[in-house]
This record gives sequence, structure tokens and C-alpha cells, in this order.
Amino acid sequence: MNANAAKTPSMKYCLFFFLFIGLETSPAIDVDDLPINEIQVIGSHNSYKQPIAPALFNVIKDADSNLARHIDYGHSSLTEQLNLGLLNLEIDVYADEKGGKYAHPRGLDWAKEDDRVPPYDPQGLMKAPGFKVFHIQDIDFRSNCLSFVQCLRELRRWSDAHKDHPPVFITMNAKDEPIKKEGFAVPEKFTSAIFDRLDKEITDNFGKEYLLVPDDVRGHHATLEEAVLHGGWPRLKEARGRFMFILDETGDKRAAYIQGHPSLKGRVLFANAEPGTPEAAFLIVNDPVGELGHIQELVRKGYIVRTRADADTEEARCNDKSHFQAACRSGAQVITTDYYVKSTHFTSDYVIHFDDGKYFRVNPLNAGK
Repeated sequence: MNANAAKTPSMKYCLFFFLFIGLETSPAIDVDDLPINEIQVIGSHNSYKQPIAPALFNVIKDADSNLARHIDYGHSSLTEQLNLGLLNLEIDVYADEKGGKYAHPRGLDWAKEDDRVPPYDPQGLMKAPGFKVFHIQDIDFRSNCLSFVQCLRELRRWSDAHKDHPPVFITMNAKDEPIKKEGFAVPEKFTSAIFDRLDKEITDNFGKEYLLVPDDVRGHHATLEEAVLHGGWPRLKEARGRFMFILDETGDKRAAYIQGHPSLKGRVLFANAEPGTPEAAFLIVNDPVGELGHIQELVRKGYIVRTRADADTEEARCNDKSHFQAACRSGAQVITTDYYVKSTHFTSDYVIHFDDGKYFRVNPLNAGK
């Protein structure tokens, strides 16, 4: 990465940074000089998601109680999460080339909502062409930012208000799986051309100066993987004020994103590519218990890894932090949770943060080693 392109931190911000992350400085480690694969952050899963309206939730629960249990959560706005100190967010996108495909979710007809439920999409954002943001078509469709453009602009406003903030990781799912039941919208399939439009939507509404992209990390190396295995990640001070987007997909969708872009040349997103391939840099390994040793090996080699502290509300319901504890030990640089604050949907003391109550720390597995 070109260090001259990074924003220069002020003394005032450096003080804010240490207060922001609650980190005790150490004479042995200068945090700003650490590469970004030697930190560990906590973020949120399905970060855009609002709770399902009660009337519709009851319909879903009657039809599939297990599904209802797993999607019974919601988040505050992206801005509020970033203000708390989270440095990882997840955004799911659906392609909507012509606009209007998801403008009237069937769930609005399946359950009559009362006056206490806010109206859906009063601004008509879902009628315009462009990528849309929600969890499950027709069922779990309420989002804190209905369009991807709306999400991007909110992130940029936050960044402008917090100059020289630590880098923020944005993982993304490209959603195109159909629900094989009558009455559900059928998503558009992601192709290389649609991914081209996704990249353009990010750069058009965000700006390249806010982004850390594969070309920045590859530098003079032959491949992206070669770069990250040989110390190519930028230092924290060089990545300050930037966002790093990651495509959390495998198989055909990953292949479509890489197509025509070997080693992700010219692409905006990093890809969840297999170790040993030219595109491998940021990996998704979601089971920190069963894959503990594997994650540790990947981290020690130089990859950045995302794992999960909890899933489907299960750990939270029984206050089981074993997955989070394993995630911390694994050295995975990004740990996601639905519970950076306690649930308001059921009674539980389950909440995820590091020992100091914050969501950032020096990576105990590989920092300075």
C-alpha cells in the first residue's frame, strides 16, 4: 500500500483512538505500527437487520418455529454500531437491476401490522434500480438501510465525522438463493457483470480514497497471496480512515467475482479464496471450536480470518461463550456476534466484548511475532 495516500493522524486523534478502543499502551508494541493482521476486532453479523414486526413474526413462528427462533434478533443503525466501537459490519445485497423486485414484500400481506409498526419503505427506495439490503426475501425484509447506496452513504458520513478512524472490515453476502415455495420473490443471479456493477456502486458512492482494495495490498508481488504471506498487509496507521470490503462467498459466485481479475486485480472486494490460490488473503472460517488449530495456522501464516462467536441465537439463549472464547484463542482477526449488547428478545446475560469491555485489541496470537 502507498503510505503517502494514508491520512496523517493528529496527536488529538491518537489520544481519542486509545480512549475509543480502551487499549492499554505497551512499551513493547506500538499499535499504530502493527500491520492490520496483528489486531483483533469484534463486529456484528447481519448488521443492517431490524427485528421482524410482531404480527409477521407470529405467522413465521406458526409455520416454522425453528426458523423463527433463528432470526429473532435485530441491530441498531450502522452508525450506532460504529460509535460503540465495532470495526466489522456485515451487509447482504440482492441484485435488483430494474428496481421494484422487492418493493412490496409478501410478508406485508401475510400479517396485518398495527399502528405501532413503522411503515415499510416510506421513501420508495426499493422501487429504484440498484442493490438492495435485507436478510430473507418476503420474510425478514426490514433493514436499517434498505438500499446498498443508502448503507454506503451512511458509512461515508460516519467516516467523515471520525477522521482517521481505525480500518473497518465490511463482509458481504451476494444473496441469490430462491425459496422454493409459492409466493416468494425469485432473486437475480450474481454474474461477473453484476459484480462489476457492485464494485462500481461502491466506488461511485464511497470514493477510492476511503477504500483498501486488493491492488493496495498486492504491491510489487506477483499475487495477492504472495503479498500477505510476506508481510504485505498495511500498518494500522496506513489503513486509518479506510474500509475493506470482503465477498463472503464460495463456488460459482466466488468464481464469477474472480473471473477476468486474476489475483483480484482491479477488483474492490477481497474474496474468500482458498489458501494456495493467487486471490487468497481474507478467509472465512466460521467454527472456532472445531477449526481452532486450522485458524491459528492460517493466522500465523499471514492471512486475515473472520470467524463467529455465535449463530442462530443459540449461544445467546443459553449464555454459552465457549465459541467466543475459542475465537479469541484462535487469533482470528475478525469475530462476529449478534450480541455486542444484550438481547431484548429474550432474557439472557450473554453479551460479547473483550475483557476491557471494548471491541478492539492487539492480537494475542501473532502481534509483534
